[in-house]
Amino acid sequence: MRNISLSVVIPVYNEAENVDPLVERLQSALATWQEDWEVVFVDDGSTDPTLELLKRAQQRVPQMRIAHFRRNLGQTAAIAAGFRLAQGNAIVTLDGDLQNDPAEIPRLVAMLKDWDCVCGIRVRRRDGWWKRITSRIGNGFRNWATRDSIVDTGCTLKAFRRGPLERFELYKGMHRFLPTLLKMRGCRVTQVPVSHHPRLHGKTKYGTWGRMVKGLADVWAVRWMKKNVINFQNDLEVFEPAGAAPSRQAVKERAAV
Repeated sequence: MRNISLSVVIPVYNEAENVDPLVERLQSALATWQEDWEVVFVDDGSTDPTLELLKRAQQRVPQMRIAHFRRNLGQTAAIAAGFRLAQGNAIVTLDGDLQNDPAEIPRLVAMLKDWDCVCGIRVRRRDGWWKRITSRIGNGFRNWATRDSIVDTGCTLKAFRRGPLERFELYKGMHRFLPTLLKMRGCRVTQVPVSHHPRLHGKTKYGTWGRMVKGLADVWAVRWMKKNVINFQNDLEVFEPAGAAPSRQAVKERAAV
């Protein structure tokens, strides 16, 4: 198997008009990438020609891999499937509507030398005023309830080191809380401004009210998890028999120092 340095995970749902321009921008953004890379598209049960257009693009771009849900399962499921399939040492998530700029990918990945997760903060957002206001209210409420400081939980553009995502279970709607959940595991998380572009084709797939109601329940779930997280790393001592090989966890911790 190839040693892939970067996987770009892109969930898509009914984005037929955006497939070709998105693939072109990805190729341009990664044209100077020095190591092997891949793009994992996860089609979330599209009912338009998205899947067929992805397959056509794959014939031109050998770095493309495609996963397909037989029915619509939601963005969290698509991201989780992408994480499971990704082979890269670094993993970047990106929206399929071209509002995230693939040109930002190299900058975010470079920051993984010092961080486990790099979150984008959309500046000069090109969404409607209602979406911007509800997003700001939602972010503020999430941070108040979870005692966190993630500025833009709705920005899909994020970069991750592979290690923290291994054996990481996501539940429906929880992709918005990934940085908080990673912090609970002791991961180093930072945030950087990224560009944002207007949607040129198609329409948003997420209704404001439905997302808000579901988000409220998710906030309380994360608040409970954070309050009751078990963290024994600073208090744990292990005494191995003389001559025994160190435990796998001890080896990992020693390598991280």
